[in-house]
Amino acid sequence: MKPKSQLIPRRLLVPFILVTTLFFAWGFANDITNPMVKAFSKIFRMSVTDGALVQLAFYGGYFAMAFPAALFIRKFSYKTGILLGLALYAAGALLFIPASMTGLYYPFLIAYFILTCGLSFLETSSNPYILTMGDESTATRRLNLAQAFNPIGSLLGMFTAMTFIQAKLNPLSTAERAQLSAEEFEAVKAADLQVLIAPYVTVGLIILVLFLIIRFTPMPKNADQDHSLHLGHALKRIFSIARYREGVIAQFFYVGVQIMCWTFIIQYGTRIFVNQGMPEQDAEVLSQQYNIAAMAIFCVSRFVCTFLLKYFSPGKLLMTLAIGGGILTLGVIGFQNIWGLYCLVGVSACMSLMFPTIYGIALQGLGDDAKFGAAGLIMAILGGSVMPPLQAAIIDCQTVWGLPAVNISFLLPLLCFSVIIIYGYRSYSVHQ
Repeated sequence: MKPKSQLIPRRLLVPFILVTTLFFAWGFANDITNPMVKAFSKIFRMSVTDGALVQLAFYGGYFAMAFPAALFIRKFSYKTGILLGLALYAAGALLFIPASMTGLYYPFLIAYFILTCGLSFLETSSNPYILTMGDESTATRRLNLAQAFNPIGSLLGMFTAMTFIQAKLNPLSTAERAQLSAEEFEAVKAADLQVLIAPYVTVGLIILVLFLIIRFTPMPKNADQDHSLHLGHALKRIFSIARYREGVIAQFFYVGVQIMCWTFIIQYGTRIFVNQGMPEQDAEVLSQQYNIAAMAIFCVSRFVCTFLLKYFSPGKLLMTLAIGGGILTLGVIGFQNIWGLYCLVGVSACMSLMFPTIYGIALQGLGDDAKFGAAGLIMAILGGSVMPPLQAAIIDCQTVWGLPAVNISFLLPLLCFSVIIIYGYRSYSVHQ
């Protein structure tokens, strides 16, 4: 009788724990950032569209660095890629100090871009590294275990944004700030920027400590790693496969819908609560609580959907979840009261398993080319920088077709779910 394989060999337990902390770390960075669209719009008296440039800079870093990260890791090692990723993560977070000294918006965008270049290295390194830490037969379970800590980091990021940033910003509304004199506005802005940068600086210092721990901890080497760099041939092979090619497109739209639903829940909820007579500051904090509830539902749903995969093919489950997300999005568009917000929170239950499901379907059968294939799917995170500014531009219109523009803006998430429905259907009816 063949002995049962260990999920994590004892000798690799410490390296596994250290790499798993990285899943937590980039989840935190992702979801402390989403509420910053509203925060920057208020601090700098900007439109929602200008505030959404935060997402463009943030997810643009993922796009720009995905393939360079894959090439770097293939040339050197997973550990070296992780260390460079942590260094860039810490540098971007600590750059908030000089950015705040300038009192300008664009230095913050540069800091975000550098930070997410680091996250791109971390994601490109950590996922395949976890797969190598033990027997191949337990690789998927091992990765699922590590990924479970990602939404926990996201929850902490949301809580930090709500408690240590949003709740501490000056309570003056956007309209009231517009009435301030230049001197008064600069004083309020300077105080708010100090509130905003404190969590980022703290995280930057923690990441530096993690960098040192991993640097001086013996980590496993992948003896089978191929250090040759044949990017052109690999890309030609993988993009000739329809399942992969369409998977990159589906991932682009999935990340777009995820970031839109988690970013603009603040604007959506704030409008509802302000219309009920609540002060804007309190409305924003309450809306962020709904955002945290959405992430909690996302976490629970991920475990539920993982169980359901025992009974449904990935493509069918993906299609079913996308249909559910589309129906709830119709509620977000149609309702102009708290029911619309409930629908928006419920969308997270449908999104929970989409990223890893699309990831797994697209990489199926790629073999050693999966390293570059994974980089292409990480580049698709660009959807998180392209779609939110488009939605923000609609929100800035205030009203569209006689309806609140924030409601109409959710036609974009509806479009994204439609693309995912098609990919889910094709993945089991055509590509199989």
